[in-house]
Amino acid sequence: MTASSPDVHQQQLEQLAAFLRESEQILADWDAYSDEHTDLDGWPLDPHAYGLRASRRDADTWRAFNRVRIHAKDLLRTAAGQVRRLPARAIQPRWSWQLTALDAALDQLDALQRTWFEARDSLPAAARPGTETYDDARAERDAEAWHYLYEWSSHGQVLIDINATAQNTTPRAAAPAPAPAASSAASPTARR
Repeated sequence: MTASSPDVHQQQLEQLAAFLRESEQILADWDAYSDEHTDLDGWPLDPHAYGLRASRRDADTWRAFNRVRIHAKDLLRTAAGQVRRLPARAIQPRWSWQLTALDAALDQLDALQRTWFEARDSLPAAARPGTETYDDARAERDAEAWHYLYEWSSHGQVLIDINATAQNTTPRAAAPAPAPAASSAASPTARR
């Protein structure tokens, strides 16, 4: 099966839908926590605990996105191709900027992942998951990724919407071939 087969694409969309549901729940849990643990001006009642909870939100969202990140470029490419084949009346104006925002966010997430790998590889040998050195470095990546992950949780639905529209819309018709020119010699006319 190739990466562009309809079955694989459908599985990727299902993984995206799972991420969207999970990230929505993560954000709802965060909002509930934030509402309960801030004063009327929005300042945390316990800044340390608030920061730890924000780190958990960031890490949970990163983990949820990992199932999508590995094929996110394929999803974006497929959606762009689907939009090109749709008739103009079926295209939503917001799709273009949403696809651009998702692509830019993915580029940033990929850069953060590369930076994380470099940072992780330069940690002391004793730094393993669960140690402060390791966990702080990973938390920094997750915190820097939050905005870009939020972009995906906010706009990722567009990939599902475009696919649904493409499945339910007749593709843009190819330009009809020009009719052969009628020549006066080709049609005999009887003269009387």
